[in-house]
Amino acid sequence: MREFVPGLVSVVTPVYNGEGHLARMLDSVLAQTYPSIQMILADDGSTDGTLALAEGYRERFATRGYGYEIVHGEHSCAAGAMNLGLPWVRGEYLIWPDSDDVLEPESVAVRVEFLRSRPEYHCVRSLPYYVDGATGKPAPARDESFGDLSRERLFWDILWSRTFVCCGCYMLESARFFQIYPESRIPVYPVGQNFQMLLPYLYRYPCPTIQRELYGVWQRSGSHSRQPLTREQEDEKYRAYEAMTDEIAEICGMEKKERAGILEWQLHRRVGLAVRQRDWGRTAKALFQMRRLGLRKRCAYLDRILISCIKWRLRGLNPKRRGQK
Repeated sequence: MREFVPGLVSVVTPVYNGEGHLARMLDSVLAQTYPSIQMILADDGSTDGTLALAEGYRERFATRGYGYEIVHGEHSCAAGAMNLGLPWVRGEYLIWPDSDDVLEPESVAVRVEFLRSRPEYHCVRSLPYYVDGATGKPAPARDESFGDLSRERLFWDILWSRTFVCCGCYMLESARFFQIYPESRIPVYPVGQNFQMLLPYLYRYPCPTIQRELYGVWQRSGSHSRQPLTREQEDEKYRAYEAMTDEIAEICGMEKKERAGILEWQLHRRVGLAVRQRDWGRTAKALFQMRRLGLRKRCAYLDRILISCIKWRLRGLNPKRRGQK
């Protein structure tokens, strides 16, 4: 069984072609007020100068007294890169900030102090703030909601996007995390790593929020998550999310009633995708499936969409109205 060093915080950061932004993250780790940190940089087969930049930080981490590991593998995805780094984790606590974001100087210390002072908790999160990557000025959050910050059971809130994911905000106890993943491997899907890292853990443990902005999210227009997708790529992405959440349900050991909640989330997303793509046949199919399975209590507004779909289909089948706008 792996032993973890008391008080040590392991920072695992996956990176791919981060030559232009990685220094900002590494500098923010070196600026931490907390004295005991292990930095693990997991390179996902970068083809630019990422590895050379990372190697240039070895002496600075040694001087600071922090551990520093660089692991490198063939290009896969963020989850694959996380799996390069997880076997190296030795810290009592685990965080995994993105390679283009920043930790405020007290980010690690504040969260460790909370967990030490509140042993009934096994994870904690802080608040994010957002920065326009082009200007360096404060920016509103593009995709995430803060939600009810008094809530501690966050599994469903995160799944339904009622609260923020922001990976670098969360701190977990390593021993409990690796009880979930004893092989030091999270499920690999081409849709990021945060659901796999967080959801099985938050299914088991409550997670309070420290209401301080301790993690900065740099919103870059050229980042992987901001790239426009073709219809085929969108479809593939949504299928990957469904397969991933099915596997997460297995890891959590969910019973039938809770799995229905996963299915409702999947069908709700199918409806949203089909509406966005103006595919009314697929929209109606997903809505009928939700009704048949009795999963539509929280989605009553979709009745209006279903009626519109039926009208659209009838209009398309009416020879007298074809070609009309």
